[in-house]
Amino acid sequence: MQAEAPEDQAALWNGTAGHAWVDGQDLLDRLFAPFERLLVEGATAQAAREVLDIGCGTGSTTVAIARSLGPASRCTGVDISAPMIEAARARAGWEGATADFLLADAETHRFEQDRFDRIVSRFGVMFFGGPIAAFANLRRSARRGAALDLIAWRSAEDNPFMTAAERAAAPLLPCLPTRKPDAPGQFGFADPERVRLILEQGGWSGIALRPLDIPCAMPEAELERYFTRLGPLGRVIGQVEPPVRDRLIEAVRAAFDRYLHQKEVRFTAACWRIAGFAG
Repeated sequence: MQAEAPEDQAALWNGTAGHAWVDGQDLLDRLFAPFERLLVEGATAQAAREVLDIGCGTGSTTVAIARSLGPASRCTGVDISAPMIEAARARAGWEGATADFLLADAETHRFEQDRFDRIVSRFGVMFFGGPIAAFANLRRSARRGAALDLIAWRSAEDNPFMTAAERAAAPLLPCLPTRKPDAPGQFGFADPERVRLILEQGGWSGIALRPLDIPCAMPEAELERYFTRLGPLGRVIGQVEPPVRDRLIEAVRAAFDRYLHQKEVRFTAACWRIAGFAG
């Protein structure tokens, strides 16, 4: 059994991971709503007029910011994942939002120069293969004084809930994709000094990282859908033979018992809120 190479972000997000996020967008939108609210509040407080949402996924944050700012603003979401951009465009249509969505790699796409006065991201900036080049490219797209408002995960050690499934599955799945420190992926921005260096070398100023510890919850009934579709386990579980798969699900399900409270799964998401500006 072979897993997709985690380094190949285009293949990953246009394959199993991208389709899993589309299928689970209702669950993920509810789960990460507190982070979306923070980004909406920031954009509204600035009265931003040209907003770029990096790694916009299925478009929830982009659409929420567009709705808050109103038709005088222009909000653009960009993502490398075709299935997620398709879902985002559909969302904007049925919500009647004035948001545009671009299927592109934000690291290399030639954005209009000096356009955006705010660049935001909810868990979308940790996947660049060349993060310094990516943020230099984004800096060229930003007006002087434009604000950067990013939310990224802290370390795997700070987020045991996020790695519970793969830790429980590892004895049964030796081929499970492993996470590499500082590689593109969920915890790629865990090291604050590395993040500061990336942003400064990318041309951004006034870099500040503030820890966020946000309570999150989902219904217990959604737990199996969550761990069998998302993350490293979700990439490979479809290739597992049924007898092993049943034992695997049982073992992983038990690993989440500590997070169960009255028919809810509750955990704390340990993140960074990263600020900067285009000097």
